[in-house]
Amino acid sequence: MARLPIALTMGEPAGIGPDVTAMAWRALRERETFFLIGDAALLPADLPVEPIAHPEEAAQVMARALPVLPMDFGAPRRPGQPDPRHAPHVIASIARAVELVQAGAAAALTTNPINKLALKQGAGFAFPGHTEYLAHLAGVGQVVMMLACDALKVVPATIHIPLAQVPAALTPELLEGVIGVTHAAMQRDFGLARPRIAVAGLNPHAGEGGAMGHEEQDWMIGLLDRLRAQGLDLAGPLPADTMFHPAARATYDVAICAYHDQALIPIKTLDFARGVNVTLGLPFVRSSPDHGTAFDLAGGGRADPASLIAALSMARQMAEARTRTPDALRIDP
Repeated sequence: MARLPIALTMGEPAGIGPDVTAMAWRALRERETFFLIGDAALLPADLPVEPIAHPEEAAQVMARALPVLPMDFGAPRRPGQPDPRHAPHVIASIARAVELVQAGAAAALTTNPINKLALKQGAGFAFPGHTEYLAHLAGVGQVVMMLACDALKVVPATIHIPLAQVPAALTPELLEGVIGVTHAAMQRDFGLARPRIAVAGLNPHAGEGGAMGHEEQDWMIGLLDRLRAQGLDLAGPLPADTMFHPAARATYDVAICAYHDQALIPIKTLDFARGVNVTLGLPFVRSSPDHGTAFDLAGGGRADPASLIAALSMARQMAEARTRTPDALRIDP
């Protein structure tokens, strides 16, 4: 029996999504199966495409053409220039993909980059981004963003907020929830029975006993001790400046950081081109390239498809890990 295909959303047509989709098909067509939900007219003209009526048809099409589940976007593509008429269809592509994954017609969801401003202006999009919209569609509460590459998996506990707001936002309740979602996902999506989790401190030198900050002493140490007593394999709170060299990375499977840059600087330094954005805590697998729409590169053949290729490959690995996870380790979000 052919394995289920991966559903790939159209993303912002004016960005590099159509370009890297074409490149990813050429790179993967002999060894992976995915289909695009979108408008074939917005793809590069030299890309062979074939419409399909159902995801199960993708396997027969993939080797000769990109399978496309048609969705009319209502206006032509102008690389680098978002068209408000596309916005409702960009959103609908995501919603349709979630429907198919939840119905068991697709193995996983990979999303091309969107432009939040274009969606807000063109369709009144009320969500901060993909992650929050996917959580809404799935009907779940807390979800977690993971950035992953071969060398590192890292989770920022707080994400797109000013640095001055981080100490108040990083509460014991938030961090415990992030640890819980991450632990469950490492079991279910990456097949680790007892994942090793490293937790970074908030302050330089993890507070250095209170000399450089008090959050570690006030509550982080106590929280991690309590979770260790419950059976979690946790290290920390650790000084972030010594967590990411090779010997340190060998001691854990995933790192949880206090804020955005503490997490993203090391992974972007280690593997800028092939980082993957993964949403943990959803009832389905979702991955995305770790880059934006890159309007300045759109339509010129200069985009790098490495991150989308990695995102599709990771989605497949995670979906297969879910099928192998013993029932005793299954933890529904």
